[in-house]
Amino acid sequence: MSSRRTDPLTLEVVELIGTVVARYHEEYEQAAARHSLTGAQARVLGLLALEPTPMRHLARSLRCEPSNVTGIVDRLEARGLVERRPDPADRRVKLAAATEEGRATARRLRDALGFAREPLARLSEEERTALRDLLRRMLGEEAVV
Repeated sequence: MSSRRTDPLTLEVVELIGTVVARYHEEYEQAAARHSLTGAQARVLGLLALEPTPMRHLARSLRCEPSNVTGIVDRLEARGLVERRPDPADRRVKLAAATEEGRATARRLRDALGFAREPLARLSEEERTALRDLLRRMLGEEAVV
């Protein structure tokens, strides 16, 4: 089997994607730390600010073990940012949900992510749409029309 070298353009694109991801994660970790949160805690809080979610779904979304999510939710709950409540559709299932303070903290975290927002603002709506569609295509997702 012969190994094919990747062309320079592809290598440059891969390098740029890596740089964007690294800068985003660095800024995200710094924003989380300003709220005395770990990056993982901030990600869980961000998800729960959108909607109450069963713990096993959080684990799947974060691609981690459910026991890790339990520890993260425990720490967020101890700070009053998250609460557990029964699922109205199935009382055997516990949902994790952001409290009012948790939603406000998640909003402040999101607003603090200038790197994720400001470079995109320099692109036109057409360019942002094209970038979104290309990223979805790279991930194998259908374009939403």
